Amino acid sequence: MAVERTLTILKPDCVKKNLIGEVTQRIQEAGFKIVAMKMTRLTKDTAGGFYAVHKERPFFGELVEFMSSGACVPMILEKENAIADFRKLIGATNPSEADAGTIRADFADSVGENIVHGSDSVENGKIEAAYFFAESDVVANNA
Repeated sequence: MAVERTLTILKPDCVKKNLIGEVTQRIQEAGFKIVAMKMTRLTKDTAGGFYAVHKERPFFGELVEFMSSGACVPMILEKENAIADFRKLIGATNPSEADAGTIRADFADSVGENIVHGSDSVENGKIEAAYFFAESDVVANNA
């Protein structure tokens, strides 16, 4: 199996709940290497650009509003089978449908405020990572 990269964003609700450390620890304990990370605050334009794929969906406005409501922490994660393994770790978008012990089941309040974003494919992981990070920002983590 090949090493894959995925983008995650610890969303504003994660930051507001002071869960950055706990969620990051779970990610690392699941075998992911963090190869890029920063804290930022998205503007409505940057949030809208990132989530442009959902522009026609009825929840788009609320999503942009939420994602620009406070600080967030985008990270590029690396691991064999990263996409599928990360989506399993975070659980279903709706926390009431997420498996027990997943990040969303344990910490999320709603479909809209669900703690964390995870790429849904290798291709989207590359596109999404490039939205936040230049390749020169990525640090090989051989430790």
